[in-house]
Order: sequence, then C-alpha cells, then structure tokens
Amino acid sequence: MVRYAAPQSFPQGCFVPLILASTSPIRRSMLALAGIEAAAIAPSVDEDSIKQSHDGDAPSLALQIAEAKALSLDRPGDLVIGSDSTLSVEGRLFSKPVDRADAARHLAHFSGKRMMLSSAVALASDGEVEWRHVDQATLEVRTLSPDFIEAYLNLEWPEVAYCVGVFRMEGRGVTLFDVIDGNHFPILGMPLLRLLSALRERGMMPS
Repeated sequence: MVRYAAPQSFPQGCFVPLILASTSPIRRSMLALAGIEAAAIAPSVDEDSIKQSHDGDAPSLALQIAEAKALSLDRPGDLVIGSDSTLSVEGRLFSKPVDRADAARHLAHFSGKRMMLSSAVALASDGEVEWRHVDQATLEVRTLSPDFIEAYLNLEWPEVAYCVGVFRMEGRGVTLFDVIDGNHFPILGMPLLRLLSALRERGMMPS
C-alpha cells in the first residue's frame, strides 16, 4: 500500500493508495518534493495510436493521453494519476526524439520559433476518470547555432531523450529560451498546483 509522506494529515489517520502512471523521473520528483509518496508504474498505452486517431488540438490530445494512462492501471481502490505533455511549433505536433540525431533536428527546427506546450493531468479510480485538467505555456526559443546544439546535446543527452521538447527546465534547457510565459510546473511536465488542489479536495492532503 502506498502512503502519503505525512500520515497524520489524513482524516481519521487513514491511508489512501496513490499510483503514478508514469516512468518520468521529473514527475516522480515533483510529487516527492511536494511530500507525496506514490508508486510509479509504467502505463500500458499505445500513444502512437491515440495520436494517429486524434482529430482535436494539442491540449485535447495531451488530456486524452493523460486520461488513457490513468485508466490503463485499473487497480480497484487505488487513485491513479496520469499525465502527458504535447508540443506544437507552427501548428506541427512533435513527439519525443527517437535518437540523438532526431533530437538535433528538432532543436534546429525550434530555433527562433515559438513553442506551444500543453500539459495535462487526470485522476482515475475504479475504471473512471473523476478529474482532469490541462494547462498551456508559450516558450520563445532563441536562435540556436549548430555548434550550440551539438554542445548542448553533449551535456544533456540522453537525459532529454524522454522530453518532448528536448529540454529539462530544471537543467540546461533554460538556456534555449528568450521568453517563457506560463506556470513553472506544467513546463516541467505536470500541472502540479492543480493536482495538489484536487488531492486536497479528496482529503489526501492537509487543507
């Protein structure tokens, strides 16, 4: 059973199982730093299939995948967190790079352009999504020289391989941008503040 890091905060001292349907190190870290202990389990979701069949915009796609992740771990009595981020540049959706060469091509395409980042989170229990939220942020990428891209990947690869925008804001990713407009946590990978509010509403955090 998974327990919240401060058990005295629960009503009547109860413990509520909490699952993070993700293998993302940053999402696990975000929850841990907020004092939330959750078991991280890889979701069983065919993201490529969802993307191919999706006919909405980037925010709705992020939300659909987040919900699918949360629902993929059908564990009776548990509350499951699903989260996903999508990135579009000039209307084109980008996925995580398949290898370092692909990451370099992505960065070269992002150079001097505006990224639109959508970050979604959902809560599911007993096979039903009971809460969802999506946030957006705008990030203006400065002009990146080929030498900078090479040096950047020398330092950041393969850690950025799991990042849809080929950056970790908690690392050297901040050096890619001139202007960032949006909440810090969705840019990191999950709308944490809204998630914490939803957990408080369910009695899983002190209010």
